[in-house]
Amino acid sequence: MTQRETKHFDRGAEEMRHRCAKLQSDFFAERALIIAANRGPVTFHRDDAGTLTYDRGEGGLVTALLGMCRHTEATWISCAQTEADAEWGSGEIRLHEDDSVLQVQFLNPDPAVYDNYYSVIANPLLWFLQHSMWDVVTSPIIDRATWQAWEHGYVTVNQHFADAIAQRTEAIERPTLVMLQDYHLYLAGRYLRDQLDSSTCPTLLHFVHIPWPGPEYWSILPPEMRKAILGGLCAVDVLGFQTELDALNFIRTCESFLPRAEVEYGRGRIWYENHATHIRDFPISIEVESLRELAASEEVAEYRAEIEEFVGDRQLILRVDRIEPSKNIVRGFWAFNEMLELHPEYHDKVKLVALLVPSRLGVGQYQDYLDDLMAAAGQVNARHGDSDWEPIRVLVGDNYPRAVAAMQLYDVLLVNSIADGMNLVAKEGPTVNEQDGVLVLSERIGARQQLEPGAIVISPCDVFATAKALKQGLQMEAEKRGERAERLRWLIEREDITAWLCHQLETVHQLGLCETEEA
Repeated sequence: MTQRETKHFDRGAEEMRHRCAKLQSDFFAERALIIAANRGPVTFHRDDAGTLTYDRGEGGLVTALLGMCRHTEATWISCAQTEADAEWGSGEIRLHEDDSVLQVQFLNPDPAVYDNYYSVIANPLLWFLQHSMWDVVTSPIIDRATWQAWEHGYVTVNQHFADAIAQRTEAIERPTLVMLQDYHLYLAGRYLRDQLDSSTCPTLLHFVHIPWPGPEYWSILPPEMRKAILGGLCAVDVLGFQTELDALNFIRTCESFLPRAEVEYGRGRIWYENHATHIRDFPISIEVESLRELAASEEVAEYRAEIEEFVGDRQLILRVDRIEPSKNIVRGFWAFNEMLELHPEYHDKVKLVALLVPSRLGVGQYQDYLDDLMAAAGQVNARHGDSDWEPIRVLVGDNYPRAVAAMQLYDVLLVNSIADGMNLVAKEGPTVNEQDGVLVLSERIGARQQLEPGAIVISPCDVFATAKALKQGLQMEAEKRGERAERLRWLIEREDITAWLCHQLETVHQLGLCETEEA
């Protein structure tokens, strides 16, 4: 991309931000907003003086949603994550230094009910299914305990959400947009529509953050569960997915398993129980400006110096992942091993750094996976390392500034997930990287839809091809690296997290949903 083209794009990105800000302001001038998600935007705790106080959630999604909340009367409904959350219950929190506030309401289901909902059904049953991770020869085993968790966990909590949303909707005197988030709340839309008549039911938009596999994989679930999930999602007005393929797979799944559903592929629409659901893809992204501000911070600079010290003058292959099986960390280590076997000239010339964030270690499969990946790293180091060179360095911990520092330095970023809804590391890395680093990207993650023109795309199960891709990235000539890196930055900046939200609001408006009396 030429300097003139870059300046033109910078101007275009700025115009997009202004347009999105105006759209949010105009859209919510006469409309209210309710966000429903398993986790809230804040987490309460007691300080040393015994006073209830809160920390705001991290990440671009929370930032973007909270930014939207400042334009309207907004409520965020979620499950309490701490005792302090439950004690606080509900009330207003101040969003910014201005006078804007957000109504936050924490649901507090019985701990056993919440555990059934979250740790048995949502994770792992639905998560593993939607990431195509079940080995159906041996798992899952859907037994009496699973059904009890469904009935007295997932169903119960989804009903709690629907009740809370309905109660809040009835207290609001203007059109309301409800934004349901992710796989925890697949049933809530149907329960809400069943208890409100058409004149009082708000506009429902549900966004699914994780992949949606084809109908063949959904046949794993019993028909009653499957029909409840599909029927629940077909009760909303707009159903958003990360990619075009996810949206298509949902329509195919309804066509296969939802009796009397009428599907319209060309229009992306499903008619079910006398209601139209519009199916769209809204690829999620990152908040570019705030990420770059963090990258320029002193804290990140300190971590960068530490990483530069132990990497030395070697090339750096980086991966940043949560510790979970779908991230395919073990195969990534074996691909690096394969590269070293094929190219011994890289002995002591390259280092793979894996920054891994603990995730759901209370779920047995996740703890087992941590053991497996540590064993794999140890075997690679034992086979190729020596007293002066540790080929793989594994750092476990939730340390985002350290991850940002490492992303500034990589020569190759490996993102080889088995499946991912989007994978924001694939967008964060190119945004802050200063080495014109190469992105090696799994073909089975959502980011591929946007980033393929600037990445080396691999099959996540093909260790040999991944090894060749790592070698290709390390030896790529500087001019080509620069072109690819610039292309990735352009693709990411063009569609940031604000644009993701605005595309959803534009869709609601274009479809004539959530209309005010004046409209």
